[in-house]
Amino acid sequence: MQLNSSLKQSKRLSLTTELNPEDGDTDQEAVEAPSTRPSLSSTGEGASVYIGQRSNSLAFQKSEELQKTFLNHQHDRQLIILQDFPDPDALSCAWTYQLIAQQYDIKCEIIYAGTLSHQENIALVKLTGLPAQRWTLQSLKSKDLSCYQGFVLIDNQGTTSQLLASVQQAGIPLIAVIDHHSLQAELKSEFVDVRPYVRATATIFTQYLQAGLLTLDSSIGQHVKCATALMHGLRSDTNRLMQAQEDDFMAAAYLSRFYDAQLLNAILQANRSKRVMDVIERSLKNRIVQNNFSIAGVGYLRYDDRDAIPQAADFLVTEENVHTAVVYGIVHDEDDELEVVIGSLRTTKLTLDPDEFIKEAFGQDSTGRFFGGGRTSAGGFEIPMGFLSGSNENPTYAKMKWEVYDSQIKQKLLRLVNPQDNPIQSE
Repeated sequence: MQLNSSLKQSKRLSLTTELNPEDGDTDQEAVEAPSTRPSLSSTGEGASVYIGQRSNSLAFQKSEELQKTFLNHQHDRQLIILQDFPDPDALSCAWTYQLIAQQYDIKCEIIYAGTLSHQENIALVKLTGLPAQRWTLQSLKSKDLSCYQGFVLIDNQGTTSQLLASVQQAGIPLIAVIDHHSLQAELKSEFVDVRPYVRATATIFTQYLQAGLLTLDSSIGQHVKCATALMHGLRSDTNRLMQAQEDDFMAAAYLSRFYDAQLLNAILQANRSKRVMDVIERSLKNRIVQNNFSIAGVGYLRYDDRDAIPQAADFLVTEENVHTAVVYGIVHDEDDELEVVIGSLRTTKLTLDPDEFIKEAFGQDSTGRFFGGGRTSAGGFEIPMGFLSGSNENPTYAKMKWEVYDSQIKQKLLRLVNPQDNPIQSE
């Protein structure tokens, strides 16, 4: 194979990324980096066969465009910005981008503003050494952003990241947007690969690997861990491949040659915390069921427990005679004095479109941005509380505030669930 033969005449390149000392150790094994970049038009056996057979496809075209983008930015330093609460798909793809970029002497830092609270996300980062860093808005003020020549958005388009505004204000150019969600805004980026028909961004990145942007080697520990992370991201966003399309299955088949099944199983077997179980219990106690919809408000949650909400929705939708569950709560961050209503929807009803349902229920803000959206079988919404944030040290006021938001959200949901009824009944 032409691509593999070029790899034999290669030099060693250390896979390292500059991290803060408190971010912990990362696996820094070396990979083979070709001294002469292989052309993506090379065809042959093995890794490139799928892309080679579809040389006129969008996947191949985008792989070539991305390679040119890397070549144009050799020796740069970039930020990879994830959504505030990154999921396995986002985390694994950011890592893959970082590994590909290192072949071009591009140093990348993977950052997010929120927190990792889902037990599987925590296990993914800890067990693989995935080099993601939390940058809060407070810590961002002390960062010198002038050393970065560009930033990248992966598995998001900037609408779910608090960091975007600060990075843009610093004058850092947008280099690439790679996502599988619907196009949300016109983005001025050097490279754009947004494919809503693909179920996971991990599928897009696996196609980049198949095209030869990085040749995985099962003898390199970091490659195995990255392939495992991609497999987890792909499974997560396709509901364990049950909603996968042809491209997703082909990507999973390719990754199956490199991933560590035992490592993936360890990630999937991570235990729920007591706080998550408490939120699930609250959702059971507070739920109302109408027309096969289960709706539950769970009150106030700590910022670090935000991922308990989708897990509660996952649990409620399994109840008999329920096809759709919506769980929501007020998430508060004491450090930044920030409060936001977070909600998750899960459905097994084939004719219910989560994206359409949530957008119809909650509408848009003053800038025209929807408060939420969704994909097949799942959705979510996020409503900033702005002026009404904080002052929860007064329990009477905090209770009253929750009751107002709880009633308003139920009213908006029940207007769609029971359009003929008045959702708010006066006593």
